Amino acid sequence: MSNFWNIWVWVLSLGTLVGCFLILRMCLKNFAGVEEGESMGHTFDGIEELNNPLPKWWSTFFLLTIVWAFGYIALYGLGNWTGLLGWKSSNQGILNIAESKAKTAEYLKKDSGVLVQYDREIEQADAKYGPIFDAYAARSIEDLSTDAEVLKVGQRLFIQNCSQCHGSDARGTTGFPNLTDKDWLYGGTPEQIKESIMNGRKAVGMMAWGAAIGGEQGVKEVAAYVISLSGRSVNEDLATAGKAKFGICAGCHGPDGQGSLAMGTPMGAPNLSDNIWLYGGSQRAIEESIRNGRAGVMPPWKAILGEEKVHVISAYIYSLSQD
Repeated sequence: MSNFWNIWVWVLSLGTLVGCFLILRMCLKNFAGVEEGESMGHTFDGIEELNNPLPKWWSTFFLLTIVWAFGYIALYGLGNWTGLLGWKSSNQGILNIAESKAKTAEYLKKDSGVLVQYDREIEQADAKYGPIFDAYAARSIEDLSTDAEVLKVGQRLFIQNCSQCHGSDARGTTGFPNLTDKDWLYGGTPEQIKESIMNGRKAVGMMAWGAAIGGEQGVKEVAAYVISLSGRSVNEDLATAGKAKFGICAGCHGPDGQGSLAMGTPMGAPNLSDNIWLYGGSQRAIEESIRNGRAGVMPPWKAILGEEKVHVISAYIYSLSQD
């Protein structure tokens, strides 16, 4: 936090507390000019206003909350000051996972003098649930995929970590694959799914082919042929011309457009002969893919979740495509 915002927080917080105390103190004084309990000389609708002080119990509790607030600030800090306990909600200013782990190891030392709430909670959770995940890791993914209790755990882990891209129902969206079908770019076996999650996937990448196949006309021709592979109606002349140019695509997608998996090389080139499209199956979307290329990236999760949790998520994802 910059010095400006640090000062801003201090002024607002302490100013509010001091202001509340001064207002309370003012309200406890008798400025009415008449004795407490006497009439103020105001009557409305048969109700007479009396000079009654604030209830003692109320003003006492109000004062105690102000004292409690100052005590809380002293213990837990304010702005850039971590307080007498050295408390922090989480590691601040970290730039990568390695730095985060180094900070966590430092703060978890009993003599560090710093209390990082998030790290303490993670430490407690690992101590409690670590043995459970170790037991899960000793079982095969196929076995876990039939265990209802394990799948509940896997679903919660998936929603927390994977749903931002693949959706809470794992059906994906444009650019993020559907995990509930049997269409896989890198293989759908338990081992391949776990490998994808553990180490991530960085597509070899489909280059932009617009200029190489003759500009816009070539793009339309190849797109027509690609669309025809999935059994859809297209302009026959365009498709015939596109088939002649498809040879440069066959190196990755195969001569029949069935994808790299069909050729035994899980490099991420999709099957073009079905009607499943990662970036959209409309003519315009397919032309866009051919013209400008595509390259998807999935980050690795091993360092973030650990192999045991990835093992459970893999079982959950594997179960989705087995129904």
